[in-house]
Amino acid sequence: MKVIAKIRTDFPTKFGIPRQSGLVEELKGTIIFEPTYRNADSLRGLGDFSHIWLVWKFSTGGGDEWSPTVRPPKLGGNTRVGVFASRSPFRPNSLGLSCVKLEGIEETEKHGTVLHVSGADLMDGTEIVDIKPYIPYADCHPDATGGFSKDSSAPKLKVECPEAMLAPLPEEKRTALIKVLELDPRPAYQDDESRVYGFGFAGFEIKFSVNSDTLYVREITK
Repeated sequence: MKVIAKIRTDFPTKFGIPRQSGLVEELKGTIIFEPTYRNADSLRGLGDFSHIWLVWKFSTGGGDEWSPTVRPPKLGGNTRVGVFASRSPFRPNSLGLSCVKLEGIEETEKHGTVLHVSGADLMDGTEIVDIKPYIPYADCHPDATGGFSKDSSAPKLKVECPEAMLAPLPEEKRTALIKVLELDPRPAYQDDESRVYGFGFAGFEIKFSVNSDTLYVREITK
């Protein structure tokens, strides 16, 4: 498979990334095409679509050693389901699928035509192998059922973060960070109130702990 592009996002590692695309619309990303595919003609007509599908490569998982069952975080990390009934990265072929909003198409001097998107659940530098338009009449199924993931009403965490602590973070990144924290970035099977977790976001290290239904931001450092 040919890598056609890479995406730039605010997440240097997978920790902290929302578990599905579109959950935090404020998360921005830029898709930069590989030199071979920097041809504006290949994007002709794409700007008429509001959303696009990204087919991309997981940085981990796949290969010869795969398991027919996995433990989805949605089920607490203890219940197994079939790998093909999940979106786990640990599958025979390490391919991910994300639907993102196309915010704009820009011509740049350095990278040619780039795509600006929002709602992406991809790590910085993730390799993209295909881009397809989202077609509402075919891709939207209002009567679809969601199996074990049907419950999207899980309560969000209350986030406690002093304004002074948020100050070093660029203003346009603050809402996205708070919404990421509300979704509880911890692995679903971890509930240690004494543990301090940390992840990278937009060039900063975010450290936090969780007590009951409240997440406390402990530190934000460059």
